[in-house]
Amino acid sequence: MNKLLPIAVLAVAAYFAFAPGPDTPESRQAAGLPMVSSTAPDGNDAAIENAFSNRLGSQLVEGKGTVVKMLADDNDGSRHQRFIVRLDSGRTLLIAHNIDLAPRIDGLRTGDTVAFYGEYEWNSKGGVIHWTHHDPQGRHPAGWIRHDGRTYQ
Repeated sequence: MNKLLPIAVLAVAAYFAFAPGPDTPESRQAAGLPMVSSTAPDGNDAAIENAFSNRLGSQLVEGKGTVVKMLADDNDGSRHQRFIVRLDSGRTLLIAHNIDLAPRIDGLRTGDTVAFYGEYEWNSKGGVIHWTHHDPQGRHPAGWIRHDGRTYQ
């Protein structure tokens, strides 16, 4: 019995030393999880196009687009402000911005440009960007939306 105690202590120490930490961009990269940006260095939207073509989800992306349609808020469960943006590539994305956790983007209109950082989920219409807000539990990277010089998160 006395010989098993040091082994158990070492096993517990090893678990905590190598267990994954909070879900941050750095921890996702270290774990080999996807980290993409919708705007490649040459200014195109190749990463979003790749995620769409390969039906990928849970992709952290950053990009910008023009608002082409304002939609009614989704009030089922957590409330979300919803709108559609068109990227330079022509791809359209639904932005679902949680207004229970982040401020509403007042004054947002069709034709406005927004920058965003959030999580891409595939759908047949182009995809959805969500997690455009902070995580109160601190387990998910904080997303954001920028409009008219203000950051909403």
